[in-house]
Amino acid sequence: MTSLATVLSAEVGAPARELRVEAVSSYSSFLALEPVWNRLVNASGLDHPFLEHAWVRTWWDCFGAGSEPRILVVREGDEPIAIAPLLADTTRMFGVKIRRLGFFYNSHVPRGGFIVARRENEAYAAIWEHISRYRDWDLVQLCQLPDDSPSLGAIEQFAREDGCFTGTWISGASPYIPIDGSWQQYHTSLATKHRSNLRNRFKRLREIGPVELEKVREREEVDAALADGVRLEAAAWKQDAGTAIACDPRVSRFYSLLARRAADKGWLRLNFLRTGQARVAFDFSLEYRGRLHLLKLGYDPEFAIYSSSNLLLSMVLEDAFRRGIKKYDFLGDSAHWKSCWAKDHLVHRWLFVFSPTLNGRLLHAVKFGLIPRLKAVYGGAR
Repeated sequence: MTSLATVLSAEVGAPARELRVEAVSSYSSFLALEPVWNRLVNASGLDHPFLEHAWVRTWWDCFGAGSEPRILVVREGDEPIAIAPLLADTTRMFGVKIRRLGFFYNSHVPRGGFIVARRENEAYAAIWEHISRYRDWDLVQLCQLPDDSPSLGAIEQFAREDGCFTGTWISGASPYIPIDGSWQQYHTSLATKHRSNLRNRFKRLREIGPVELEKVREREEVDAALADGVRLEAAAWKQDAGTAIACDPRVSRFYSLLARRAADKGWLRLNFLRTGQARVAFDFSLEYRGRLHLLKLGYDPEFAIYSSSNLLLSMVLEDAFRRGIKKYDFLGDSAHWKSCWAKDHLVHRWLFVFSPTLNGRLLHAVKFGLIPRLKAVYGGAR
C-alpha cells in the first residue's frame, strides 16, 4: 500500500485533480447532502444499507444527542468522491475521560465504514490527513468494519506513519447464507436432525391451523404491523432482560422511523409467521440490492414449542431462493441457532487509533498490552 506522504505528494502539480476535504457538522447541511450522499453510495457499490443517508439520518435523529457530527466530504475539484460519516463525543476509557472520533455507532448499527466512489487510496489519505491536522481527539474508534474492508488497512497504515498507536479488536463474526442454486439443494444440505425438527414442528403447528408467511411492505401498513412485531419481540425473554425494542423510547423511535423510511425506499421487510388468525413470530429485515439483512426477530412464547422463529426463517429463506435473492445476512454475532442455517461468517473488527501523546501511549498499552496478558493469565488459570 502506498504511504501517506507518497499519496499526498502525488497530488502536487496536478491542481485539476487535487483532493480537498469539507467538514459538515450541521443537521441542515447534512440533510442537503442527501442527493450527493445517495449518488456516492450507488457509485461505491455498497452491498448493505447501513451507510445510506436514510439510515444515518435515522440514527442521528434518535441517538445523536450529546455528539458533534464531523462528516467529511472529499472533493475532486468541486466533485464529491467520498464521505467519511464521523462524529465526536467524550467518553471514558479505563476511568480516563477522552475525546473520541468515530462512526455514527451503537449496538443497533451492524456494520460501519466509509463511502468511497473512486480514487480510493487517495481519498483515505485525504480523510486521514484532515483527521490528523485537526487533532482535537484522543482516540479514533472505527467500529464494525468488515474484515475485508479497505478502510482497515488504509487508515491504520496512515495513522502509524503519523506516529499514532493503533490496534484492532475482533468484535464478532456475522453468519450469512450465500443464496445459490435451488431451495431444495440448500435444504438438503442442512443437518438431518435440523430438517427433521423443522418438518415435525411444521406438522404440529398445522394441526392448529393453516401456516402462512405474511409479508408487510407498504407504508400504510407499517405502523400497525410494527406494533405487533414489537409486542412479539418483547413477549419472550427480551423484555425481562431489558433488551427489547419497547424497553427504551429512543430505540423504539429508531425502529419506527427506520421502518417508515425504509418502506418509502422499498427496503422494508416485516415478516410474520401466521397460524390461523394469529401472528406467532416476527422479523424486521431490510432488503437491499438483492440481499436480506435481519435486524430484529421475536416470537410468542406460547408457541415456543413449535420453534416458530425457525419456521418463519425457513419460509423466508424459501421465498428468498424463489425470488433470486443473493444473500441472507443474519448480522450480529454467531449463535447456535444461526449455525444450524449458515456455515459462512463475515468477521468484523474495530480499529483503535490513539493519539501520539503520553496518554495515548498509556491507553494503547493497557488496551492492547496489559488487558490481553491479564486475560491470558486468568483465562489459563480456570
